[in-house]
Amino acid sequence: MDLRALRYFIEVVRQNGFTRAAESLHVTQPTISKMVKALEEELGGPLVLREGRGVQLTDAGQVVYDRGLEILDQAKLLRQQVAEVDNITRGELSVGIMPTTGHYMVPVIALFQQRYPGVDLQVNEQGARAQYQLIQEGKLDMALGLFSAPDPALERYTVARQKTRVVLPVHRVADSTQPMRWQDLRDLPFVLYTSDFALHEHVLQQCEAAGFSPKVKLQTRYWDFIGQLVAADVGVAVMFEHVIARYNPERVVSRPLIEPEISWDVALMWRHGHLSRAAQAWLDCVREVYPRPLIGAELPDSQKT
Repeated sequence: MDLRALRYFIEVVRQNGFTRAAESLHVTQPTISKMVKALEEELGGPLVLREGRGVQLTDAGQVVYDRGLEILDQAKLLRQQVAEVDNITRGELSVGIMPTTGHYMVPVIALFQQRYPGVDLQVNEQGARAQYQLIQEGKLDMALGLFSAPDPALERYTVARQKTRVVLPVHRVADSTQPMRWQDLRDLPFVLYTSDFALHEHVLQQCEAAGFSPKVKLQTRYWDFIGQLVAADVGVAVMFEHVIARYNPERVVSRPLIEPEISWDVALMWRHGHLSRAAQAWLDCVREVYPRPLIGAELPDSQKT
């Protein structure tokens, strides 16, 4: 069986369409269609049915999709093991990094590439919820994620501990040391991350627990844009300490957020039993740079001047 055809078929299912799959894989749509048709001919029947702009799996297609995920995962592991026979001088490593946490991984990337220059390091930048999904699907070896509670489905190593605070325009705050309760935000407009970020769902849940639905003015994927919107008095934001530390203190300030006060672990995560030698080497570098979790906006020793 052609593993490339299997990979194309699985991407068609994931993207719910041939056009989106072609865009995701950076190939033409006729190429995708040809490879899926060849797979169907080899297996003796249709695997997907086109429905408008989407697709629907046949019973056979569902079997091929489920088993195909396992086959591709094993093929990837086989390539890694063969590549690592020569003491990690070759091979691949895919690591997910949330856009707001890239600064944590800069010294790790530098150390890893110094020690293992032959390893092809691939970095994926998406929100925490998307990273978690990619880890579960086996599309990433490791990812830097956010945890407010233990997750038995994953192993992890904590890099930093953060709290969420409310960010406001500087002219609206007389005393930034005074905490705010979640219910104090009831009548204020919000600017939020988009739904693929863990903080988006967190804000919605905490507002609901406080007895109200937030008045959302705008959603964006970019932490710096959120800071600019707050400074312009478009709305308030709930953000992590390490992000707030990068905002201009002459334009925005933050206040502690309580009842409840939420602590988060910024942690490297991976699936149980899926740690290749390259991934283990990455973990060793992380542990060397971060022998203990950083607190708040604290910097690692390698970044201190």
